Amino acid sequence: MILNRLAGISHSLLRIAAGLMFLCHGGQKLLGWFGGMGAPGEALPPLMMAAGVIELVGGALIMLGWFTQPVAFIASGEMAAAYFMAHAPNGMLPIQNHGEPPALLCFIFLFLAGNGAGGLSIDAMMKRKH
Repeated sequence: MILNRLAGISHSLLRIAAGLMFLCHGGQKLLGWFGGMGAPGEALPPLMMAAGVIELVGGALIMLGWFTQPVAFIASGEMAAAYFMAHAPNGMLPIQNHGEPPALLCFIFLFLAGNGAGGLSIDAMMKRKH
């Protein structure tokens, strides 16, 4: 079936799209992209700073498919923590607490942690080289 032939490319496209979205959130926190966070010149709280680093660097690595499995595992944990710390107190379900983005990213990154980067990645290229 033709859809089965799309499995590899769709795996890589999911990784690239999720990594790009994650990177954008890190850029928003750390670099002021897309309106930034907080007041200009105001320092971020340490937890927000750590999240920004994980998102910016992790998003770039996930997009490239480089060290995907360990980076995606860390990113999945960060998204789970973000969901339970920032969203869950506002309602039980993601639709109630506006936690759909971190919940979805958590499970996408968990998938990548378990299944790797896919064929179109630096990880796959390095594996083929060896």
